[in-house]
Amino acid sequence: MSPGAGRGADPERQARAGVGGRLRAWYRARPVPEGIRITRVGLWYLLFALLVAAAAVNTGNNALYMVVAVMLALLVVSGFVSKTNLTRLALEVSLPAEIYARRPAGVAFTLRHHGRRLPRWLLVLHFGPGGRPRLVPYLPVKGTARGVSELLVARRGRHRLEHAHFTSLFPLGLFRKGMRYPLGRELLVYPELFAGAGVDLERGGLAGEESSRRAGWGHELHALRAFRAGDDPRWIHWRKSARTGELIFTEREAEETLRLSILLDNALATGGGDELAERFERLVSEAASAAVAHLERGFEVELVTRTTGVPFGGGNRQRIAILETLALLDTVPHRRRALTPGDPRAKQLRLGLAAPAAAAEVPA
Repeated sequence: MSPGAGRGADPERQARAGVGGRLRAWYRARPVPEGIRITRVGLWYLLFALLVAAAAVNTGNNALYMVVAVMLALLVVSGFVSKTNLTRLALEVSLPAEIYARRPAGVAFTLRHHGRRLPRWLLVLHFGPGGRPRLVPYLPVKGTARGVSELLVARRGRHRLEHAHFTSLFPLGLFRKGMRYPLGRELLVYPELFAGAGVDLERGGLAGEESSRRAGWGHELHALRAFRAGDDPRWIHWRKSARTGELIFTEREAEETLRLSILLDNALATGGGDELAERFERLVSEAASAAVAHLERGFEVELVTRTTGVPFGGGNRQRIAILETLALLDTVPHRRRALTPGDPRAKQLRLGLAAPAAAAEVPA
């Protein structure tokens, strides 16, 4: 093949590849029927129709034959309508910024009806087991419905929300029709947070003072002393100065930044079983709960584990960094490195499975 022929074939090959890629994307994104099942009401209805049919055969009553014909016709129409009730729909979802394990998360959705003839009735949307389904009672032709459904994830970590599920019992409740709409959304689920502070800090092994105090520009009285050059005149104790005949300066305490060091031992012996794994999950949740509670109180918090960590910091950015680290934290079979706090003067919360956590000594 000549060089010119090779160059001429590239655009054609790319065009075929582009068409094939679009077809594959369309195939993956298309709604997938989940089948149609008869309900308990439908079974009773069918049984009653069979009994009426048997009576019509035994008696030869034309009226009973008409009743049987109408009942069977309703059964067929119900199956057909329930099948078409879930077609020609387009779904858009907006996931919340933060999703926590075992806590319902609201998923905003927009549902559009692209059909031209019949409206849609009694649509039930859900995102898997555990979450509360959301009913869309009526969707007109070319109409739009918006709402919030619930998503519930049992475990922290990375998950993939593959599909949204629609079901409908319309029109008579005789059949349940299902349709699966692909989503393919990635989720990062944070650890479960316990109510309140969520963790007994004393039981977890808390050490250190909540704050250390020294002379400075705080709010509480530290001492009274003679005024010195460079002192702020606003803090002169005028009443005391009038009694003593010399300027008396009010020295106040200054609070150092409050700090908490969370030391989470993620070393877990192999073969520990499901019980130890569940205990470790609870420790992760305790660490997350303590971090969130103390950050809300104005602390600087750090996270130290055997494999990774988050240095001291405060505010919402630090909260997200700690929650993301804990969401992806795995156990390791060996103690790779020591659990050493970044600031030995900080409060320390030690959490681990090997033995009851002991409070670390605070240097004098």
